Amino acid sequence: MGTILLYYKYINIQNPQEIANWQRSLCEGLHLTGRIILAHEGINGTIGGTDQACQNYIDAMNAHELFQDIDFKTADGGSESFPKLKISIKNEIVRLGVDPSQVTVKDTGKHLTPEQVHELLTNRPDNLIVLDTRNDYEWQVGQFTGAELPNIKTFREFPEYVEKNLERYKDKEVLMYCTGGVRCERASAFLVQKDIAKNVYQIDGGIHRYIEKFPNGHFRGKNYVFDERITVRANADILSTCLHCDTKSDDYTNCLNAMCNKHYTSCQPCIERLGNSCSQHCQMLVATKQTVERDSRSSLRK
Repeated sequence: MGTILLYYKYINIQNPQEIANWQRSLCEGLHLTGRIILAHEGINGTIGGTDQACQNYIDAMNAHELFQDIDFKTADGGSESFPKLKISIKNEIVRLGVDPSQVTVKDTGKHLTPEQVHELLTNRPDNLIVLDTRNDYEWQVGQFTGAELPNIKTFREFPEYVEKNLERYKDKEVLMYCTGGVRCERASAFLVQKDIAKNVYQIDGGIHRYIEKFPNGHFRGKNYVFDERITVRANADILSTCLHCDTKSDDYTNCLNAMCNKHYTSCQPCIERLGNSCSQHCQMLVATKQTVERDSRSSLRK
């Protein structure tokens, strides 16, 4: 067992390739695995390794002029939580699908501490909207009580959702949230720029920091994460059901038919009954070798 680091920083990076080369050398030297995304707008990473290797990584980042004062979130895990090290250079560190020069963190919503969020939700004002910025498969297994849950499959669909629902936010207090905070930085800026909500807030550190402080608070169920753990349980509530039998289940799996690879929640008896397939049709294709089986060692996410 080791440590998983979750972090991001919006900072102007003039030469992402130079930083990517440094990151690869640093992570390989420390035997860290995971995913790091770089862009001119910043860095976004989830990596794992031994406790000491992760501390050495944090020390190296803090010594760099661009990456000081990052809020490194930690969880139990290690390099086994990721199949390999992947470092990418993209246009955005999280794909909102909006020009990063037009929607930047200079307009981001006001950060509230987990304590401030808990107080706000405990004594919830009538004009408050709690807005989930995540994809539907994330909020299906965990969400804040009474949150607005956009039916979106990818984060780049979020701006269109906001555009279609702008009148809902007129003169409202809007609290936005995501896993660790990185999506809310620009998602909240997008709403702030519309100049329609009374105030726009985000949770400092996202769900991760909130459930550290209040595991049995206003967030119920599991926090969906982007590594081999898939989800992290915050409390005993189970919000979703098995795809096959509708019994309560919040355990994700992927269809064994690699050509399908449907990501779904299932109870263990149904996994065994259908051979880890999402349907009898996929089960038949696997059994008769008319398809390729998913590699059980690969990540369950699509």
